[in-house]
Amino acid sequence: MFLKNNSLNLFIASCFSVASIGTASDLTTDAKLLELSGGETTVFADGPTAFSMPAANTTHDHRTEFVVGNSLFNENWVAAPSSVKSRQGLGPTFNAQSCSACHFKDGRGAPPPKTTQPILSLLFRISYIDSAGRVQDVPGYGDQIQPKGIPGVPGEAKPLLSRAIKEGKYPDGQIYSLEVPSVTFEELAYGKLPKNLLISPRVAPAVIGMGLLENIKESDILALQDPSDANNDHISGRANQVFNVETGKTSLGRFGWKSNQPSVRQQNFSAFLGDMGITSKFKPTQNCVSGQTECLASFKIKTPELSTESENQVLTYTRLLAVPAARNTDKPAFSSGLKTFRTLECNSCHVESFTTGDNADFPELSHQKIRPYTDLLLHDMGNELADKRPDFLATGNEWRTPPLWGVGLFQVVNHHTRYLHDGRARSLEEAILWHGGEAEMCKTRFMESPLSARTDLIYFLENL
Repeated sequence: MFLKNNSLNLFIASCFSVASIGTASDLTTDAKLLELSGGETTVFADGPTAFSMPAANTTHDHRTEFVVGNSLFNENWVAAPSSVKSRQGLGPTFNAQSCSACHFKDGRGAPPPKTTQPILSLLFRISYIDSAGRVQDVPGYGDQIQPKGIPGVPGEAKPLLSRAIKEGKYPDGQIYSLEVPSVTFEELAYGKLPKNLLISPRVAPAVIGMGLLENIKESDILALQDPSDANNDHISGRANQVFNVETGKTSLGRFGWKSNQPSVRQQNFSAFLGDMGITSKFKPTQNCVSGQTECLASFKIKTPELSTESENQVLTYTRLLAVPAARNTDKPAFSSGLKTFRTLECNSCHVESFTTGDNADFPELSHQKIRPYTDLLLHDMGNELADKRPDFLATGNEWRTPPLWGVGLFQVVNHHTRYLHDGRARSLEEAILWHGGEAEMCKTRFMESPLSARTDLIYFLENL
C-alpha cells in the first residue's frame, strides 16, 4: 500500500515509539553527541586518511606500538627464504601480499568496476554438500579459493565475475536498477569443483573501531537476541557461537560477515593464514590441503612466520584504529534522515549506541559511549542475498549487521561506493533495496516513503 503524505505522518507517529523499545540506544538528537561515533576515541577527519588514525585518546606506549603495527599492516610479505627475515613466509598459496592490499587505507574493498579487471579485495569462501547432506571443505581446495601462489606453486583457481541487471520501480514511479553478480572459476589447478558447490563472495570490510566493538559487553549483545520473534516485529536476531582458538572453547562471534570470529586477535591471525599464508602460534599449520603436491613440498621455514611480538603490534594497531566523527549532524537533512532511520525501524538491527565495558589492557576503549549502528547479531536477509553456506550457527541466509559508522567516507578513502557483503550494491540506496527477509518490512517502508524522506535518509547515512 502506498502511503499518502497525511497517512505517512500518522504512520511515523505510530511506529516511532516502537523503534524506541528494546534497543540499546539512547535515541539522542543532540548534534554534538551524534558526532562522537567512537566516544572519546573519535577523530575529526574526513579526508583520504580518515580511517588510518589512532584513537584520539591513545596512550603514549600504545601510540608507539600503533606505528609499528601500521608498518606491519602495510608492508608486503615475501616468499621464504628471504633476506628480509621478519617478512618472509608468504604463501605457498595466497590472496594478497599485505593486509592493506585488501583493506586499502584501512578501508573497505570492492569488486572490480569491470568484470575483466583483476579481483583484488574480494575473496571467495567455498564448501560443498556431500552425499549425506553435510557441509564440507572442498577436496583439493579447502574452504577458500587462493588464486595466487609463490614461485613453483600454482594458484588454486581464477575467479571470473559476471553481472546481470535487475530493474524495479518505487510506488511513486521512480525506476531503479540493481546489479546481480555471479562467479565461476577457471584454470582449476587441483581438479574439478563439485557440482553442489557453495560459494560465498566477501569483500574486505573497513577495520575501524574493531577494538570498541570487541569491548561491547557480551550481555548487552545477547540481550538484543529475539530468535523466536517474541515481540512480533518480524526481526529475530541471534548470536553466532564460534570456536575460540585461544581458549579452546565456544565464544560469542563478533567479527566477519557472519560473525564467525570472536575477537580482534583471532580475526587477525586467521586472516594472516587464510589470506596470506602466514603462520602464527595460533595457526601454525600451512594452508595447503591434501592433493596440493607443490604446496606441501614448498615449506622453507618451520617456525611460525608471524612472531608473537609482531602479532601483538598488529593487534594494537587494529584495536586502536579510530572511528571518524559523524559530519553535518546539525543540519536539518541529517536530523530528518535520522528520524526516518528510526521511523522505518532501521535501528532495530542497526542499533545506534552502546557503552563499552572495562578494559585494563586498553583503557582507551573503556566506558566509551559509541554509535556503531549494529547489533553484531545474525539476521536472515532473504534469499536474494543468501550464499547458502553455513558458518558455525549462521545459516546460508544469515549475515551479521554491519556497522554503519564511516560508510559515508568510503568514496573519499577508497574511491568507490560499493556496499553489502559482496559489493553488489553500487550505492547506499541500492544496499537498502537489496534488504529482504527480516528487513523486508523496513525496505518496503523505505520504498513507500516520499522521495524527500528517502533523500534525507541517504544524507544521514552519507554523513556517518
